[in-house]
Amino acid sequence: MALTSPAKAEHSYSHLIDTLEDGRFKFFNPQKLNDPRYDQLPLSIRVLLEAAIRNCDGFYTKEEDIQNILDWQQQQNKAEVPFSPARVLLQDFTGIPAMVDLAAMRDAVAKHGMDPGLVNPKCPTDLIVDHSLQIDYSKCAIQNAPNPGGGDGPNQSQGPSRSTSSRPLSRGGSHCGGQRGSCSKATCSDPPASTTQPPASVQQIENTPLLCPFHLKPVSEPETALKNQEMELIRNKERLQFFKWCSKAFKNVNVVPPDVGAVHQVNLEYLSRVIQVSDGFIYPDSVVGTDSHTTMINGLGILGWGVGGIESEAVMLGQPVSLTLPQVVGCKLVGSINPLTTSIDVVLGITKHLRQAGIAGKFVEFFGPGVSQLSAPDRTTIANMCPEYNATASFFPVDQVTLKHFKKTNFTQEKLELLESYMKAVKLFRSYEDPSEDPQYSEVIEINLSSMVPYVSGPKRPQDRVAVSSMKEDFQSCLNEKVGFKGFHILKEKQDIRVPFLHCGQEYQLVHGSVVIAAVISCTNNCNPSVMLTAGLLAKKAVEAGLVVKPYIRTSLAPGSGMVTHYLNTSGVLPYFSQLGFEVIGYGCATCVGNTAPLPEAVVDAIKQGDLVACGVLSGNRHFEGRLCDCVRANYLASPPLVVAYALAGTVGIDFEKEPLGVTSEGKEVYLCDIWPSREEVQQTEEDTVISSIFKDLRGRMEKGNAFWNNVDCPDSVVFPWDHKSTYIRSPSFFSKLSKEVTAPQSIENAHVLLFLGDKVTTDHISPAGSIARVSAAAKYLQSKRLTPREFNSYGARRGNDAVMTRGTFASIKLQNRFIGKPGPKTLHIPSGQTLDVFEAAERYQRDGIPLIILAGKDYGSGNSRDWVAKGPYLLGVRAVIAESFEKLHKNQLVGMGIMPLQFLPDQNADSLELSGKERFTITLPDSLSPRQQLAVKTSQGRSFFVTALFDTDMDIIFFRHGGHLRYVARTFL
Repeated sequence: MALTSPAKAEHSYSHLIDTLEDGRFKFFNPQKLNDPRYDQLPLSIRVLLEAAIRNCDGFYTKEEDIQNILDWQQQQNKAEVPFSPARVLLQDFTGIPAMVDLAAMRDAVAKHGMDPGLVNPKCPTDLIVDHSLQIDYSKCAIQNAPNPGGGDGPNQSQGPSRSTSSRPLSRGGSHCGGQRGSCSKATCSDPPASTTQPPASVQQIENTPLLCPFHLKPVSEPETALKNQEMELIRNKERLQFFKWCSKAFKNVNVVPPDVGAVHQVNLEYLSRVIQVSDGFIYPDSVVGTDSHTTMINGLGILGWGVGGIESEAVMLGQPVSLTLPQVVGCKLVGSINPLTTSIDVVLGITKHLRQAGIAGKFVEFFGPGVSQLSAPDRTTIANMCPEYNATASFFPVDQVTLKHFKKTNFTQEKLELLESYMKAVKLFRSYEDPSEDPQYSEVIEINLSSMVPYVSGPKRPQDRVAVSSMKEDFQSCLNEKVGFKGFHILKEKQDIRVPFLHCGQEYQLVHGSVVIAAVISCTNNCNPSVMLTAGLLAKKAVEAGLVVKPYIRTSLAPGSGMVTHYLNTSGVLPYFSQLGFEVIGYGCATCVGNTAPLPEAVVDAIKQGDLVACGVLSGNRHFEGRLCDCVRANYLASPPLVVAYALAGTVGIDFEKEPLGVTSEGKEVYLCDIWPSREEVQQTEEDTVISSIFKDLRGRMEKGNAFWNNVDCPDSVVFPWDHKSTYIRSPSFFSKLSKEVTAPQSIENAHVLLFLGDKVTTDHISPAGSIARVSAAAKYLQSKRLTPREFNSYGARRGNDAVMTRGTFASIKLQNRFIGKPGPKTLHIPSGQTLDVFEAAERYQRDGIPLIILAGKDYGSGNSRDWVAKGPYLLGVRAVIAESFEKLHKNQLVGMGIMPLQFLPDQNADSLELSGKERFTITLPDSLSPRQQLAVKTSQGRSFFVTALFDTDMDIIFFRHGGHLRYVARTFL
């Protein structure tokens, strides 16, 4: 966050300025407050306090806020306080609308004759392009991938036949004719014996892996990753051009190109600072990001958490995050870790304890002697699981283990000494073995590390943990139980069914519990080298023992960054991953967000024929029924080595202690204990491979970029030259009719109700998400631009086009509109009585100059934050939402877009007031508004009632008067 001229006398806390290293660096020292309460504060709250002191400007942050934070013991869970993080982290899906808004703001400033170059993020912003990767190519079953360029492919004349080829059984050689029976050639490099076309059943399908027309052999592993990357870059070229323009045009913006790493990995390995230095001032690093895994950074003593696109955009523009002063749960770790227990077992064990403790919305701060046993990667893995136990952040204060970690990651000795000196000076450095340093917490939870045993979680929810030793019995009970959080209710007589099928000319059988997807993916695990190396060493020992993975299982390896591939390769285990089918498919979010390729048709048919409960096993941190594939009902989270183990077994219905993983070609049974690497072996491999050169290599890749990115052309201009034909990037109308002067908000007169909604309307109902339905308003728009359905892409990819996103607002098929009486994205256009798409009705109202409101019940806007959840309604013409209650975050988002959140008075709602929703509404606004003021509402039927305007602060009212935060910021440049 930009400093508020701390050296000037007018800064309220200039008397707290201290120096380090002979005055070379200045910092605000909260210890100079001489307030004994500071030493009792949790260290995460001390970070909030320092930021409030440093950014105290009397407007966003006031002296009252500092006092509230100091008085945390009494004010926790009561006082609302601001937090100005040191930086903002964006992934590309949520980053593009923020950057489009800034580009549009430059246009608005330029139209008023001012310098558009003045419009820049006030808070340093990193944008990582990582959410675009899809698995178009894989060495398993060949898929019929979408055409990224749209239109007709080169093979229009081909029929709908589909190859079901897979990776060859012999992974090392080039012979494949014997497997397929379709070619007499020995190798794919031999010249063809005939120029005739191959039979229709083996024809190449467009946008699938390149095949030898005689052997149907897929491309090699390196090409698999390269081709996925190439498809990603071609599919998103227009967006990448815009991102590259942003990196050049805006100050305080750093764009990390695609194919470098997932956002949270890049944040962890490259962007983390622990301390920041700006204008000679040193202060703690902190971050808010638009990815739920931003919390991973807390494992390094850097406070951070995930926010929505609207909140991150506000921080970019200088507004602090507003949060209720959190309760802080102290998590005391004691005991010793079992040598056979992986970091993931520790993570899942702690996750279960914290989830059961009911810590939603709280900070967690770790302390106790057991913390010192956890490496920095262990800590970041635990911190990454925050979304699963619903904590806001899980904070590990800096200690000697943290310093040791950063010594490996290219921190100079001088910076390490500065970091240690500063953190000790402001008491943000910890010795976990010294209980005298323990602060006071809201409550304390004690966890014994020696109680941790290997677990997986599933089959439907991440909180349902199952000890690996009980996995076989638990899955059987899931088959027996009624359909619910765990049960599938399979009749007894159908539980032993076996369905044979042919794959690659060989017969296999599927049963309940058969593994059909095994994915070692990004997110939780690849930040921790030990678990990935354990998996790699397990793969190595499995291959050496003669074990194989059945070829129909969809296996993949999607590391979060090049660092992971680097140390897997350096340690010599990557080829063994490949031999078992775990190919590197690319970098980014893939299987974990549902971007896996289709299963072989024969497998899908067998699952459907037997109504089988097939299984997916993955090493991510989220899974829900049907998320990986709609025919895969049971999904388990597991550590990477257990993903490999279950892939080798081919089923989750196995007792590893009593049953072999497989049998070698010589008939020898191989058990998991025979090939599981020892903890000492893993640690030695980690020491030999995870060294500072790995981080140097990653840094070089990031700074160098890739050839495609380096060759992307972008405009060299201060304002962005919008392409009016573009369906990805479009200038939004948020700044239309922007005047220099602020006019008083006008009363809403004779408004119609756009939607009449009930309780629990979530952000998923409101904000566009997922694929674009072919019969939707967004689809009609794209078709009018001469795009085919294959070119629609997703709402996420088109977040930079307000025309698409506005049409996708309230387009959920699960939307329950009382005007319609059944789920669907429809509403009643009251003047005509016609049932229309929500957008089409809103368009008619706007054309006729009729303002709009929404009526709703309890908990309006609950769920995850979405960047278009308030922007969409604003562009639909919604001026106010009247509801029984609001999710606090969404209420703030509405205010930020200039939409009034109005709450029915207690014991009142639309039904008690006998509102049909078909009336016209007039909401009278006074000349001056005050927080929580009651406003009068009159209907065309003569009924009157009052509502409470949920403006909590004077700042809320200022934003509303300006027509939202974006317009407020734009006027600061006029």
